[in-house]
Amino acid sequence: MLDKTALMEMMRRMLRIRHFEEAVINLVERGEIVGAAHSYIGEEAVAVGACMALRDDDWMTGNHRSHGHPIAKGGNVKTAMAELLGKKTGICKGKGGSMHLADFSIGILGESGILGSSIPVAVGAALGSRLQGNDRVAVCFFGDGASNEGAFHESINLAAVWKLPVIFLCENNQYAVTSSFKEMVAVANISDRAAAYAIPGVLVDGQDALAMHEAVTAAVERARSGQGPTLVEGRTYRYYDHSLGLGRIVRNSYRDDDEVEQWKLRDPLDIHRAMLIEQAIATTDELDAMEEQVKAEIEEAVTFARESPYPDPSEVWEDMYAEPIPLE
Repeated sequence: MLDKTALMEMMRRMLRIRHFEEAVINLVERGEIVGAAHSYIGEEAVAVGACMALRDDDWMTGNHRSHGHPIAKGGNVKTAMAELLGKKTGICKGKGGSMHLADFSIGILGESGILGSSIPVAVGAALGSRLQGNDRVAVCFFGDGASNEGAFHESINLAAVWKLPVIFLCENNQYAVTSSFKEMVAVANISDRAAAYAIPGVLVDGQDALAMHEAVTAAVERARSGQGPTLVEGRTYRYYDHSLGLGRIVRNSYRDDDEVEQWKLRDPLDIHRAMLIEQAIATTDELDAMEEQVKAEIEEAVTFARESPYPDPSEVWEDMYAEPIPLE
């Protein structure tokens, strides 16, 4: 069992994600964040439970639903918010936006809007750890839809053959844009696919941060000890549509309101909060005070982002892998 400090930090990080995402929704509706944004609300326990089983120097890659992962790994909410607003003070200097966050200081190699594209990046990082002789592991987050991509199968096969220290973590929120994974996947569970590669496959309650932590801790120990990869499936649910504002475009409902409400009864924040109170780890007053602190922290992040400058147009060619072809 984790100690009180770790369990409270788990609660704090889930609260940070929830209130960060609520602020993002407000900023999108006000037109302050432009372009696509994908809410992580409802899935907080998956990333937090997993990331708290990692060290700061362990590698992580993610996907288009990218705000929760950096926060779960201990990232700075001010620079994350500034990035979403395209500001120079952002994690990627305002050049990554909502779907392409990276923070090498806490091992985040990058997140990508291209489905499944970050999975082979994590395998490459794991291979790098092997070649460098260190014990860093890599975790890649991806959705149920990405598990149908060739990049997933090629990556997991290579990692299994070479016994690379990588954890394949499927955040199965049960829907792609509007398609249920039950109609798109031949097996009952994404984790069942592990059998084809002779590695462990674990199905976990993705609404329970402790269950996620336990499963990923075991996978990390297996990876560090040279036994190879694990496929972990966190069965979870996104409360909002695939991307913010999609409901105005998709006229025929792909899921009914009762289903959404049933999943909200198993809110990951409520589950963890109830556990803390029932086991006398924290009081209601302590948890209420924590939430107020987090709300203030997110409000400060929004203010910081709004007041930060945009990058100068002359900086467009900076931070590139190679010098571009001169335009003149």
